Amino acid sequence: MIKSKTEELEVFLAVIDCGGFSAAANQLEMQVAKVSRLVANLEKTMGCSLLHRTTRRVEPTHEGLMFAQSVRAGLMLIQDAQERLSSQQSSPKGRLRIDAASSVMTHQIVPLIKPFQAAYPDIEVELATNESIIDLLEKRTDVAIRVGTLKDSNLHARVLGQSPLRLVASPDYIAQNGEPNNIESLLSHQLIGFSGQPHLNKWPVFNEVLDPTFSTLATSGEIIRQLCLAGMGITLLSQFTVGKDIAEGRLVSLCDGLIASPHPRESVQAVYYQNSAPSPRITAFLDFIQSRLTL
Repeated sequence: MIKSKTEELEVFLAVIDCGGFSAAANQLEMQVAKVSRLVANLEKTMGCSLLHRTTRRVEPTHEGLMFAQSVRAGLMLIQDAQERLSSQQSSPKGRLRIDAASSVMTHQIVPLIKPFQAAYPDIEVELATNESIIDLLEKRTDVAIRVGTLKDSNLHARVLGQSPLRLVASPDYIAQNGEPNNIESLLSHQLIGFSGQPHLNKWPVFNEVLDPTFSTLATSGEIIRQLCLAGMGITLLSQFTVGKDIAEGRLVSLCDGLIASPHPRESVQAVYYQNSAPSPRITAFLDFIQSRLTL
């Protein structure tokens, strides 16, 4: 029967994720020689090469890539089992890795981290922002907050709420360029859209989907918000990103009722990769934030 130690498996994944033995050693605070030895032991145990070693980078072999996918899932199950056993005797603990787009992270998650950690001091929080959809296993992420329709059938989802889409511009922009009152006049304005995410540039109206021409593009909703605040044009963003700006007069809501609602893009969901129920630290986090989000 083939057996491998958990430490060897964790080091193996670190080498893949970091792209080399030295980088993995730095991340793990371990000597390079030990990292190399543990991986070599694992390869000997498995009876095949798991990594391609070059002078510049280390990459997984075909066998190593398939093995790594199963290892990630297996280590998560072990971690969850340990947490569940521990949670029967104490409050949730451990590291909680959270991923979200920059606008979600900035306006919704970050303000809740301090009170969450006050309520759960044994949970160590690690935050990451990605504008595109990530592989939770590959990035070792526990939970991601996503907006819109989910496509990954391997993920479990928990709906956190709905956030309407809002057309907005700054008061200065409106003063200089006027306020649109219909689709035709809207399309004649300077518009701000997303770069690299074409599905977010299709604006849903009553019976059609607009595919406008944009004068400015940016990679994230938060950068688009800043451009809009600077008077660069009109954009379409979620209420959770611009609601406070509208309430405090920094942005003006335009053409209210023009954007179709309800719409799949309004859904805000937490997703996590699990073969069973979520771990106690994920459940604690989602229960805590759900009633406190300002969507």
